[in-house]
Amino acid sequence: MNETQHNTTDPDMKAEYDFSAGMRGKYAQRYAEGTNVVVLAPDVAAAFPTAEAVNTALRALITLARQSVKTPVE
Repeated sequence: MNETQHNTTDPDMKAEYDFSAGMRGKYAQRYAEGTNVVVLAPDVAAAFPTAEAVNTALRALITLARQSVKTPVE
């Protein structure tokens, strides 16, 4: 990349950075779809050895919560 193409307005961009072969928005769709990252407190994380164990426990809790909220049939 020649010096005339270099962006001098951003002090973090160095002259040796070359994005000429880059693809704009390559991961935009994946990013827009989102992700659900939840950070557990250390004591809670210690109780679950895997992500699947957390999911299983939460699904059981959801089932119990739904059962306790159901209105009685009159």
